[in-house]
Amino acid sequence: MKVTVEKVDDINYIISGTVENSVIEDKVAKLKEEAAKKPNDEKSTDENIEQDAAGQVFQDFISAGIKEGNLNVENLLGQPGLKKYEQQDDSIYFEVEVAVSPEIDVDIDYKDIAPTYTKPTASPEAVEAKLAEFAQKQAPFTKLDEPKPIENGDVAVIDFTGYINGKPFEGGSAEKFNIQVGSNKFIPGFEEQLVGMEYGEERDVIVTFPKDYSADDLAGKEAKFVVKLHEIQEQKPETIDDAFAKKVLNNETATVETLKKQFAEQTTAEELSQIYMRELKPKIVEALLEKFDFTLPNNIVEQEIDAKVREKTRGFSEEQHKAYMEDKGKFKELRESVRDEARKSIKLALIVEALAKKEGIDVHEQEVIAALGYQATMTGQDPQALLKYYQDNNLMTSAKMGLTEDKLFGHILGFHKA
Repeated sequence: MKVTVEKVDDINYIISGTVENSVIEDKVAKLKEEAAKKPNDEKSTDENIEQDAAGQVFQDFISAGIKEGNLNVENLLGQPGLKKYEQQDDSIYFEVEVAVSPEIDVDIDYKDIAPTYTKPTASPEAVEAKLAEFAQKQAPFTKLDEPKPIENGDVAVIDFTGYINGKPFEGGSAEKFNIQVGSNKFIPGFEEQLVGMEYGEERDVIVTFPKDYSADDLAGKEAKFVVKLHEIQEQKPETIDDAFAKKVLNNETATVETLKKQFAEQTTAEELSQIYMRELKPKIVEALLEKFDFTLPNNIVEQEIDAKVREKTRGFSEEQHKAYMEDKGKFKELRESVRDEARKSIKLALIVEALAKKEGIDVHEQEVIAALGYQATMTGQDPQALLKYYQDNNLMTSAKMGLTEDKLFGHILGFHKA
């Protein structure tokens, strides 16, 4: 194994060199020897053994490069980026890019980037509207006095069973299920097909799951739901009085004024959140990117470009995917179109990580779970299903980074003092 290390700049390095075929062959032989000692149900195929051997040799090559370049393993960022793989007569040539953490000067004064803003104050009209909406939502559902066909906006009580290719699928059925027609909280096209149903009527509803549906086994597939309507329900608003306030706040001393004060605080917080997302956060991001200057890790930027390309092509048709795969120039153009965005994303992440560490800002796992639960509730999703989706798709780290960013920006804006 021959390895050389070239320093590109202050944090990026290219590890290049060759690994003789005999080294890989020896590794394969050793793994096969180990596999032969295992029970039959634990043995690997020759193909898997060869893949494992190649992976181990590649890791040995990286380790040799790190040692040759005298690089600190603890300072390495992300996964090594494979730039070149070339099969030669008696060896394999590798070219790999690695990077160490950049030096970010967190001691510079950055608090001056905080944009000025006026803290909103909830108007009496906004509080009254919020309270009335809440009272409506708190009202119990009751069966309509007179049966009628389903109209848009009605809350229907239905049974349904879903089928794909004639077979019921897991999680696709329910009894006495409440659904508000027109809320767009169910699969696209489902609610519209309920309009006009009569009490006791049974109807087939044909829909197609979105391509980006959270359950991979259902994404993009056509399904038939057999739906039966039991009844339509309505909510009659609660009377907003002291008794209502006592019940809602679970406090015998509560009054309507106590409830209004709480809703005023909630409305103010929501208005401030909107200002933050719409105006303040973009200004802070732009200012931080301009304030700090350091070298970016090339391998991480390339991996971020890969992620953004996958995101852009997720909705592509088979023909579009084929066109990009066959036209290298077109694919390169697509990658370059997201490069600047990827660089900014990585730069911001590194800045936030460094400043959060300096300010002692941390986000615990329970905070992430609570935030996802709130997100699910506000968007009409199942909190447990959303959490599982994030866990299964390795998105928890990304969610934690988002919360850390908001905590840091709140610190810069002085929200914690408000």
